[in-house]
Parts: sequence; structure tokens; C-alpha cells
Amino acid sequence: MKRAPFVVIAVLLAAMLVSYVVWGERMLALLGIGSDTSTYLGYVEGETSLIAPPIAGRLLERPVDRGSSVKKGDRLFVIDPVVARAEVARAEAALAEATARYENMLTGKRQEEQDVVRGQRREVEASLALAEIELKRQAQLLERAYTTRQAYDQADAQVRQLRSRAASLAAQEKVGDLAARPDEIDAARALVVQNQANVDQAKKKLDDLMPVAPEDALVENTFFNVGEWVPAGSPVISLLPDFRVKLRFFVPEEDVARARPGNEVSFTCDSCPSGLKATIIYVSPRAEYTPPVIYSQSARTKLVFLVEARPTKPAMPLQPGLPVAVESFGTAP
Repeated sequence: MKRAPFVVIAVLLAAMLVSYVVWGERMLALLGIGSDTSTYLGYVEGETSLIAPPIAGRLLERPVDRGSSVKKGDRLFVIDPVVARAEVARAEAALAEATARYENMLTGKRQEEQDVVRGQRREVEASLALAEIELKRQAQLLERAYTTRQAYDQADAQVRQLRSRAASLAAQEKVGDLAARPDEIDAARALVVQNQANVDQAKKKLDDLMPVAPEDALVENTFFNVGEWVPAGSPVISLLPDFRVKLRFFVPEEDVARARPGNEVSFTCDSCPSGLKATIIYVSPRAEYTPPVIYSQSARTKLVFLVEARPTKPAMPLQPGLPVAVESFGTAP
């Protein structure tokens, strides 16, 4: 009987302990005491850019190394460009040929060629004048019966032939001053456009074999060394620009209604300055279980929503993988 009070006391203490474990943290939160339930844990994630050649080839140059910084326009690597340069030269030669043919169709014959035609026409006109004189003389002789009909017919035929020849040369001279037919000019122009497109395509392939940095960035990793064969589409370098980082944190389902794209949040991280801000850019539409690498402040919080936010001009670069704590939600700026 003496042990009964101790048993009762032990049962009461156990009940109080269980009640505190189950309800203590929630009651303290309601009273504004204890842990801050508006703090959400997460980490920094980097959005890397993988730079790869579209054509397979041997890596000739790679002037950048892992961990170095590059400026926009800096050369990243060079894949053997011999074949690509030959293709550019071939396309440029075909373009030059097509352009020359097109321009030649827009003009008539050369002045020297026209001078030859004019000289032939003058020669025929001189022969025609002499033949006409001979025809008149043969007509007069035929009237007096001093010549035959055959001689007269030959003189007449010679005049007709020379007149036709003179007319033909005059027409050739006129045509020589004209351009080609419109349909031929249109076909030549289309061929020039086609060859120009081939040149642009060949130059683009050559540029793809010698890419430059699209923006200021950190060389996060390199995947091939000089002399190695790079398959088509295989990344050679990965870049991480300073502004291409984001926060990924997890919000319990009872608080996710306050997380809206465009809202501003405050966050902290180890060795970071105070007053860091970020703007929410994505809220997952589906709940998920708390990731094992993220320790929720409340063991009872099982389902969370992924939220992503873009830092607003951080004073220092945020390293991917750095743990962060989002302290509070704000409204859209």
C-alpha cells in the first residue's frame, strides 16, 4: 500500500511527459514561446550551362580550367576545325560563282564583244552598198540585152542576202545591250540566296566548334582534356553564372498558401551578410515527404511543398549546396 502513491506519481509524470511531447511544442508556438515555426530549411542550387559541340571531333584547345572564371566572349575550347573551314571555303566559292553569274545576267555583253558585232555589221553594210550598185548595173545591162538573166538574178540574190545579214547583226547588237530574260535573272538570284544560306550554315558549324562564353561565369567542371575525342553533343565544359543560382526550400502544407510566385522572402546562411532577400519563382503543385537531408523543425510535419526563389542581387556569390534558412514571407514587391 505504501507503494501506491509512488505509482500514481509515476503515472502522472509519464502522462505529463507524453502530453508535452505531443502538444507542448504546439502550445508554446501558440503562446509565442519556443521555436520559430516560420523558418524553413533548404539549400542553394546552381543552374549550370553545359557547353557541347554539335559535331564530333578531337579537342585541340581548352584554355580554361575547372574553378577559373571567364568573361563573356572568352574562348572556351576548340574542336579540330579543318573540315569545317574547308566547308566554309567551298560554300564561299560557290557563292562567288553564283553572284558573278547573276551580275553578268544583269548587264549586256562586254563593250569589246559589242564592238566586234558592230564591225561585222559595218562590213556587211559596205558589201551591201556595193551589191546594190552591181544590181542596178545588171538591171541596165539586162534592158539593153548586154547581160543574161542569170547574172541579174545572182546580183539580186546577193543584195537580198546581205540585207538579211545586216538586219541580223543589227538585232544581235541590240540584244547585246540587254540583260538576260527575267526568268533567268530570278533563277540566278535564287541560286545566290541558296549559296548565301550554305555559307551561313558552314560558318555557324565552324563557330560551334570554337564556342565562347555566353556570359560571365565560373567554370564549374571540365569533362575532356586536350587530345581526346569528343562525341557530338557531349558537354566539354559546364558554366555556372553568378546569377543562375536559386534557393530550394520546403514549406509545410499549412503554410504553403502564403508562398506565391513574386513574393519576397528573407533568408540567412552561414558566413553570409544580413538582409538577404529572394523572390519566389516556383511553388510545387504537389506535396511530397520531407527529404531525409532536410531536418524539419517539427517531427510531426510529414508533407511539405517544394518552393524555389531567386536571390535578389546577393552581396556575395552563393555556393551551390550551401544550407539556407528562409525566415519569413513577404508580399510581392
